[in-house]
Amino acid sequence: MSSPTACPQAKKSRARFVVVGFCFVLAMITYMDRACIGILAPYIRADLGLSMQQMGLVFSAFTVSYAIFEIPSAWWGEKVGARSVLTRIITWWSVFTMLTAAAFGFVSLVVTRLLFGAGEAGAWPNATRVFSRWIPMRERGRVQGIFFAGAHMAAGITPPLIILALYPLLGWRGVFICFGLLGIFWAIAWRKWFRDKPEDHPSVNEAELAYIQKESVVDEGGHGIGKGVPWGAMLKSPHLWLLSLVAFASSYGFYFIITWLPTFMGTLGLDYTTSAVYAGLPMIFSIPADMLGGVTTDWLAAKFGLRIGRAIAGGAAFAVAGVSMFVATQVTSAHLIALFLAIGGGASMFALAASWASCIEIGGTHSGVASAVMNTIGQVGAILSPIVTAWLVGEQGSDGSWILPLQVIGGLYLVACVSWVFINPNMRLPQ
Repeated sequence: MSSPTACPQAKKSRARFVVVGFCFVLAMITYMDRACIGILAPYIRADLGLSMQQMGLVFSAFTVSYAIFEIPSAWWGEKVGARSVLTRIITWWSVFTMLTAAAFGFVSLVVTRLLFGAGEAGAWPNATRVFSRWIPMRERGRVQGIFFAGAHMAAGITPPLIILALYPLLGWRGVFICFGLLGIFWAIAWRKWFRDKPEDHPSVNEAELAYIQKESVVDEGGHGIGKGVPWGAMLKSPHLWLLSLVAFASSYGFYFIITWLPTFMGTLGLDYTTSAVYAGLPMIFSIPADMLGGVTTDWLAAKFGLRIGRAIAGGAAFAVAGVSMFVATQVTSAHLIALFLAIGGGASMFALAASWASCIEIGGTHSGVASAVMNTIGQVGAILSPIVTAWLVGEQGSDGSWILPLQVIGGLYLVACVSWVFINPNMRLPQ
């Protein structure tokens, strides 16, 4: 292909939108797979004879291996490219999603979820790497918002889909097999269509390539392997550490929503259908929050600069999220509790586009590994959330015992709010 600046006035092709579509579906599949075990937890516990504490460990097993393999998988993506690595990731986790159906006790379920987490690790950092090469800076916030909207739409519709339709038809084991097959189909299509560099794709014309590369960091020499990953600079970057703290708070709250929230809703005296709908409500609220968060942070960044634009979007969102979680512990109506939990969960997701776009800007050509570092620390919150919640609630799990776990989430959201005051996306790592 000739120089990307050769035909600046030509009409741009739209191949990058297909990439966004692939990643949107990827996000949906990952979160359907993650959410289904929380929704099916009461049935799994009854079938396999698991306690609350054992189920908490099952929830956390995924995030432990996910955190361990997150950075290596992202580094692998920098070595060989997201096309190959995402194909492997999606295939692996889809297989182990289906194998969850074969669990026959606590140990087998934990081992399967550990392997499931190891397989899925690196999916989101490699998607971030794709965006850093295919999406110009002016579109990154909204594209991240679309990406997260796919994840949260899937997590939002999964509870009623499973409880009202799939579980009665297939049982809990059949649900895992059904969801696993979706990933296999995606991996085949991705491998066939995608290319790591937009200039290598036949659907990208010179005008689109010029538009993409005008504001993007372009690698030299393969998949960014001409230069080593600046591990020392990453470890010393206060901005990456603060983004990681934000990710910790976000993941802690999110994993409560997709693991224990369906169980909590069952303690509020709601009917079967209402409980299922309310369990998915925070993720339904997250869909417009994701989209608006992406558009808002891009608009603010264009108007006030990256630092202010990202900080306002991220900080304000977590302020609303933190206050909403505390309010949810003070109201007595089950419907109001569900509403404020949904507002809190949705507001925390409003900040995701700002966080991941900031990580791309700080990481530059190493955005995949930088986002993996952020997400790995975030997964520590995800690991702790189900275990700590089970410990605080106890075996009986009455409605009153859930107040402290919700307040812990609210406190973490407020810490994330304060962290945004000090984050500067302009402080790029050495390239």
